[in-house]
Amino acid sequence: MPDQPPSQPPCPTPPEDVLEIAAPEQFAALSHPLRQRLLFALGHRPATAGQLAAQLDAKKGNVAHHLKVLREAGLVHIAETRQVRGGTEQYYQRTARHMVVAEPQAAGTAAMLAAFAEELDRSPAETHLTLRHLRVTPAKARELGEALTKLVDEAEEDAEDQPLHGVLVALYQQALPTDTTGSAYGMPGGTRESE
Repeated sequence: MPDQPPSQPPCPTPPEDVLEIAAPEQFAALSHPLRQRLLFALGHRPATAGQLAAQLDAKKGNVAHHLKVLREAGLVHIAETRQVRGGTEQYYQRTARHMVVAEPQAAGTAAMLAAFAEELDRSPAETHLTLRHLRVTPAKARELGEALTKLVDEAEEDAEDQPLHGVLVALYQQALPTDTTGSAYGMPGGTRESE
């Protein structure tokens, strides 16, 4: 008869509330979709490499390698170690509840979006995905960003028995296309006519 899995450790609070991603090794760690998915999975509760491998349908050795990269970059840490028959079991946890990338880099953003796409593809329930472009003032854009952050933060419930949902919130100013002379929409001075 196989061993029963050990009970989950109590869910400790991550050491930090917010971690600003700024170091080159952190950006490098974020440039792989599986590492992004590991950070998603560790967002609510510590887990072992084996538990994460089962949850993400990945090989345990591959998960262990990527956890090592995340740990060396300071994005995860070992929250608890337990002795089990045949060895030591390590529970990994994110080092911060929220991770903020002040100046996103293309490789990390592409990896996050690829991880997000994998999560959407594996979702057992109907998903909601919308891309909209809005014309708003910089002040309104700031207000919208703050409202979206508040909405997501307030939506979380402490309901362990409920399904976990992923939320991706992005607000960015769309770059104006330029022609070969460098002016926006091919008009002198980088302006364009009103619509």
